[in-house]
Amino acid sequence: MYSFSRLQAVAAVAALVVASATTAASANPFNPFEALFGPQRQPVTAPAYANPQDDANEPRSELRRQIVNYRTSEAPGTIIIDTPNTYLYLVFPGGKAMRYGIGVGREGFTWSGVKTIERKAEWPDWTPPPQMIQRQPYLPRFVAGGPSNPLGARAMYLSDSVYRIHGTNAPETIGGFVSSGCIRLLNEDVIDLYNRAHVGAKVVVLPMSGRHAATAIDSIN
Repeated sequence: MYSFSRLQAVAAVAALVVASATTAASANPFNPFEALFGPQRQPVTAPAYANPQDDANEPRSELRRQIVNYRTSEAPGTIIIDTPNTYLYLVFPGGKAMRYGIGVGREGFTWSGVKTIERKAEWPDWTPPPQMIQRQPYLPRFVAGGPSNPLGARAMYLSDSVYRIHGTNAPETIGGFVSSGCIRLLNEDVIDLYNRAHVGAKVVVLPMSGRHAATAIDSIN
């Protein structure tokens, strides 16, 4: 009697295990772990919008290079830096201008005045000025020109100052108050400006209270 009861118990347990395994395997026959222990909880993943896309660093559409209506008394060829609106205008004849999105000086580093383009350089070397080294002593003392150089593809040096109009390898900073006073553009935009602007060109940097209205009329791709 004892032996029969024990065999019955063993058989019942075996049947239960087989039945459970069969049921789980029918849900997912390719997962042995699931067949033995039941369906597993699906991992929690972040929504798609939590992961930046390839174009997440691209500037907003209004910051893209484009021809605009622009009324000014400045002569064609003049560069006007609209600091508060983070635009650079290259004045064209006939009340037009090429407008570029830019990054400008962060709080405490904006400035205004009239300069000229003193010289131009392709893939410029970068030597941080002493004032910057004093504020940020960890900076390198020299970086050779190239794709990893923070001055980007081109630089236009402004007279009697440490400031430059230059490219950037950080497109997400366009439209922001981010620099130590230099004016930065996308590399493709600074190349375009470099090819249009001449040494000796007048550069007018507007103060934070300055504003010049302009209306886009045509996009330049």
